[in-house]
Amino acid sequence: MSVRARRTLFPEVVIERDTDTDESSEEDEDEEVENDVVDSDEDEEEEIEDQKVNDDGGSSSVDTKGKKPITISLKKVCKVCKRTGHQAGFQGATYIDCPMKPCFLCKMPGHTTVNCPHRVAMEFGVIPASRKRTLSSLDYGFERQVRHRVPLIKPPFVIPDEVSCAVIRYHSRRVTCLEFHPTNNNILLSGDKKGQLGVWDFGKVYEKTVYGNIHGCLLNNMKFGPENDGMIYTASSDGTVSCTDLETGLSSSLMDLNPNGWQGRNSWRMLYGMELNAEKGLVLVADSFGFLHMVDARANSKIGDSVLIHKKGTKVVGLHCNPLQPDLLLSCGNDHFARIWDMRRLEAESCLHALPHKRVVNSAYFSPLSGTKIVTTSIDNRIRVWDSIFGNLDTPSREIVHSHDFNRHLTPFRAEWDPKDSSESLVVIGRYISENYNGAALHPIDFIDISTAAQVN
Repeated sequence: MSVRARRTLFPEVVIERDTDTDESSEEDEDEEVENDVVDSDEDEEEEIEDQKVNDDGGSSSVDTKGKKPITISLKKVCKVCKRTGHQAGFQGATYIDCPMKPCFLCKMPGHTTVNCPHRVAMEFGVIPASRKRTLSSLDYGFERQVRHRVPLIKPPFVIPDEVSCAVIRYHSRRVTCLEFHPTNNNILLSGDKKGQLGVWDFGKVYEKTVYGNIHGCLLNNMKFGPENDGMIYTASSDGTVSCTDLETGLSSSLMDLNPNGWQGRNSWRMLYGMELNAEKGLVLVADSFGFLHMVDARANSKIGDSVLIHKKGTKVVGLHCNPLQPDLLLSCGNDHFARIWDMRRLEAESCLHALPHKRVVNSAYFSPLSGTKIVTTSIDNRIRVWDSIFGNLDTPSREIVHSHDFNRHLTPFRAEWDPKDSSESLVVIGRYISENYNGAALHPIDFIDISTAAQVN
């Protein structure tokens, strides 16, 4: 028997179209006709070849009786609930909600994202809370030493309406982190998914400086050296901490959590959160297993033992030292908590306070001047504010509804304090749900007054 005679005939494939789908255009119909012609020609050739086999070898050994046709149905499938008959997501600048789920923005049932009151006014339902006093010794120390540094009168917010910019592509993959130069306002550093480090100079926009020999995969965090602003410390998902000279691009590895290479996902450690303690000369990094590691920036080596600061097996995505008291460390992670630690007695389960959230916490920061306020960003579309770390931290002072939850592989949004605001009441964050600007769907950057939850225009 020849080789062709051993070929089996597959059942007929029938494709059913969903009746709710839109009618195809004339071009699609032409393409379908051409595809049908090609398919019919191929079927005819197969029948001719099979007929030749039957003529040459007598009867065919392939029995096609009793085989039912395979039916493939092309129907709409919702990406949110995985059910058919509807679709959810963006249509231009408008977000279409899934009818099986509550409002995508505020997570409350009874309305859609288009009609959500928080979309029109973020301060809807937010009552500015007064500072909760405990009349403790910490309160007394705050009033005597810190309060006079915070101005009582808020200066007017001046946000430019026009920004001079240049669009140039530095990276071939997604940008994962940004950091402004501490002394040169024209320089911005960026890291990408391939581990490359880009140096952006606004005055020389067409000169590209990209260092690709620092890390092997995602560059998750970067910090400038406290004593030398020409050195940058970086942490990556390859489990390494590096120190790089921005002038030469020469990099030195300070710590490697995976010295034996890939040994499986259960043992591969990735570094996310990173912070510098200038007072002690330490580089603090946190990994994907919930542990905190300390590196001596002067000796370029790891010191001490790793400390479990979040639930074991969960990522710690953010670290921040208090600007006035660097021994106070704020961390956040995927275990739905932000935690305050005292580095002078740092050990597992010894946090000063745990701030609960409903979902993953993307970021947590002390206020930049007094260090007494805390702002966190959670993917439940909430920005939470604590007015005083010396008061009652069981519940936040305010919860601000803001669109920063998403269903894609994007770099998460993080609400950060505006360093130019001396009253510590302005935060800046990107928005996920877009707005329609002359037919284009753009994702703006919002300036939010946390004292009233109102958006600053």
